[in-house]
Amino acid sequence: MLASKRILIVDDEPTVRDSCQRIFSQRGYEVETAPAGKEGLNRTRSGYFDCVLIDLKLPDMDGMEIVRVARASRRHMAVLIITGYGAVESAAEAARLGASDYVCKPFTPEEIVKAVESALARPPHAGPSEGIDRLTEHLKETAPKPEHYEHRTPQAVAQMVSRAVSVKKATASLASTLILGILAGAYIGFGAALATLVGHDAASKVGVGITQLLVGSAFSLGLILVVIAGAELFTGNNLMISGVLDRQLGPVRMLNRWALVYLANFVGSVLLAYVLFQAGTWKMADGAVGAKALAIANAKVNLSFSEAFFRGIACNWLVCLAVWMAFSAKDIAGKVLVIFFPIMAFVALGFEHCIANMYFVPMGLFLKSTAVAASATNLGSLTWEGFLARNLLPVTLGNIVGGAVFVGSLYWWAYVRKPAQKTQSAGGKP
Repeated sequence: MLASKRILIVDDEPTVRDSCQRIFSQRGYEVETAPAGKEGLNRTRSGYFDCVLIDLKLPDMDGMEIVRVARASRRHMAVLIITGYGAVESAAEAARLGASDYVCKPFTPEEIVKAVESALARPPHAGPSEGIDRLTEHLKETAPKPEHYEHRTPQAVAQMVSRAVSVKKATASLASTLILGILAGAYIGFGAALATLVGHDAASKVGVGITQLLVGSAFSLGLILVVIAGAELFTGNNLMISGVLDRQLGPVRMLNRWALVYLANFVGSVLLAYVLFQAGTWKMADGAVGAKALAIANAKVNLSFSEAFFRGIACNWLVCLAVWMAFSAKDIAGKVLVIFFPIMAFVALGFEHCIANMYFVPMGLFLKSTAVAASATNLGSLTWEGFLARNLLPVTLGNIVGGAVFVGSLYWWAYVRKPAQKTQSAGGKP
């Protein structure tokens, strides 16, 4: 009998509680409500309910915690999530925990009744419905796509990065991410190799300033290949933080993708360094190109921790701005143009990029055993241990701060974040 079915509504919005209570009471259900998470959690532990509807955003706790407890201690009970913040990450987490369904606000009486009746009709241990999978796909498909933004204003780019680009990167297959990460490492290495060739003797002819501009111009090839050809670059993926702040994906998923792309970039960069070392391109100009590559690597491992860290911040601030602006461009020529200047600037100014250094320093390590190292001095710090501890660690940390904080987080705050609504009346206490 429908009258024997008991439903608990846990939601901090009075209108949602009242409307759900009215909808289900009219259909013969016994309905109780709870305005906060702890009260709802206590009721699920102490009382018997056939179904509980839980809001994810509660004032005193995360609604997902109630889902965890309910599925662990009340296996007979159907658990439905109702939320106004539908996101791939929460839908995936709900499915993992065994929630019966996931309903986005605003919903019609017919939609919520159908979801509850479907959940109650299924066996207690049947797990999540196909609706959650359908919803996850729907969230991916309906997320703003780059081509939907005709003018590509900064606000449009911020929404694109938070809701479309970040979700796409977070949900891409592991194999695809791994392959594209290896390619990105190699692409940055190509830019680094070209920059080494261009800069090995230019200073004696045109001076240091012009040489740095030329070197930076050559290095921009790397990010142009990444963006236009398509690849996954760790430093650019630092922008995924905006998707986390917008609750489109969770921090664990972001960190997992960062780690995977970082390792893949390392493989691609070192692989290219080995290929070019074996190809003997460093022998050009009677070994002067190799000597320059060795000098670059040695200089990097002899930076102090703080120098490497702060150069890393400045570097990825510019790199992520280049990626950010590339999203605003409507055609390939525009993307190349907006990428060129920030990348040229960071190289010319001597900033540090962790993925580029995955090429520069291993190339120097390979060259350390060749004849070009005979005239070099003070190579004691140029070791794999010195590379990882004295350069790659501080530069990576700096890159994360520069990209995730100064670009991803601040632009999300400025353009995407919704200010908290004031709930107090005009005559209430401040």
